[in-house]
Amino acid sequence: MKKLLLLFIAIFLVQNITAQTTYILCGKIINTESGEIESNKTIIVKENKIFKVRSGYLAPKSTTDIVIDLKDKVVMPGLIDFHVHIEQEFDKDTRLNSYILNEADIAFNAVGFAKTTLLSGFTTVRDLGGTGVNISIRNAINAGKIPGPRVFTAGKALATTGGHADPTNGSSSSYLGNPGPKEGVVNSEEDAKKAVRQRYKNGADWIKITATGGVLSVAKSGDNPQFTIEEVKAICSTAKDYGMYVAAHAHGDEGMQRAIIGGVKTIEHGTYMSDETMALMLQYDAYLVPTITAGKEVEEKAKIVGFYPDIVVPKALAVGPQIQGTFAKAYKKGVGIAFGTDAGVFKHGQNGKEFGFMVEAGMPAIETLQSATITNAMLLKMDNQIGQIKEGFYADIIAVDENPLQHIDAMEKVVFVMKNGVVYKK
Repeated sequence: MKKLLLLFIAIFLVQNITAQTTYILCGKIINTESGEIESNKTIIVKENKIFKVRSGYLAPKSTTDIVIDLKDKVVMPGLIDFHVHIEQEFDKDTRLNSYILNEADIAFNAVGFAKTTLLSGFTTVRDLGGTGVNISIRNAINAGKIPGPRVFTAGKALATTGGHADPTNGSSSSYLGNPGPKEGVVNSEEDAKKAVRQRYKNGADWIKITATGGVLSVAKSGDNPQFTIEEVKAICSTAKDYGMYVAAHAHGDEGMQRAIIGGVKTIEHGTYMSDETMALMLQYDAYLVPTITAGKEVEEKAKIVGFYPDIVVPKALAVGPQIQGTFAKAYKKGVGIAFGTDAGVFKHGQNGKEFGFMVEAGMPAIETLQSATITNAMLLKMDNQIGQIKEGFYADIIAVDENPLQHIDAMEKVVFVMKNGVVYKK
């Protein structure tokens, strides 16, 4: 009898804990679906979901319920950054660190970067390339072991020999080796298929390829095409078999065209994109991820003597100033825009700067917010779960002090963060 009584008490306590409800009193809510601001609302959160959204400020029904007063704030869904590197934060020692840091060191650093990202209002991110530790970081966050955004990761990006994501670029001959598909280096259609399958085996959510040269790799060209169209098609068709989209880092126009025709879903950076390529983006329903903040960062850092290797400097000075202008032109032509920053090239937590640069280039503030919510949610195939403050969606909710539709720099100063119903910043 005593054991039965204890069991009933335990069940009662569990039911009361799980039944706890949070009432968030919102002065203003940005409706990312309609683009309108709604005033004087109450968001009712149960467990990790939005249970109801009601007009007026509702009183809780139980003394155990929680009330969060955001009546003087502007509330919106948690943001989604479609291009981050959660494992690192680029500085003058990054090249050296690639040789002296162990996976455990990278993981400890990434724990801090993940928390910083979450506290800046980004409750979901797409990680586009690291050592593979990014997969473990995702798993640790999902398991509730560490705080961080919901992570979708590509694991290790795919390159060609000597290409932008070849992990041995710039190494001495004793370190060069001969990396292949397992290490993410592809030189044939068969390699391409094997590399995608290896990423799937490792636990990746997306595939990323470096369709052209890049700025920060220790290699001469920043824009030459680096995959054949047959290799791109092999990657994309294999990724499709495994339920994954493909993202393509690309600065040069020819590499972009091969990537788009080959079947990639997003073009990252897009620096030297031509009118013809913009037309292809529309034809193939591909999206541009601008990363304007990273472009500005590399241009500024290239002016500091010794910050980058000498071979990187001219690429950074050439590419950096171009990205914002290309974004402006692509937006005006109707190319789909997915918000992404390349955080990790600059300091994590500064992701919100991207909104200001997008507005500066001609995109209305509400559309920048929609690109970082409903557009990215759709591309993640989670448009019925995140990106909106809506009944049944995950309780990913943030707030700022000022109306970002009038003061876009408010997005750099997020003051409240809830993810999955848990408050991380208040």
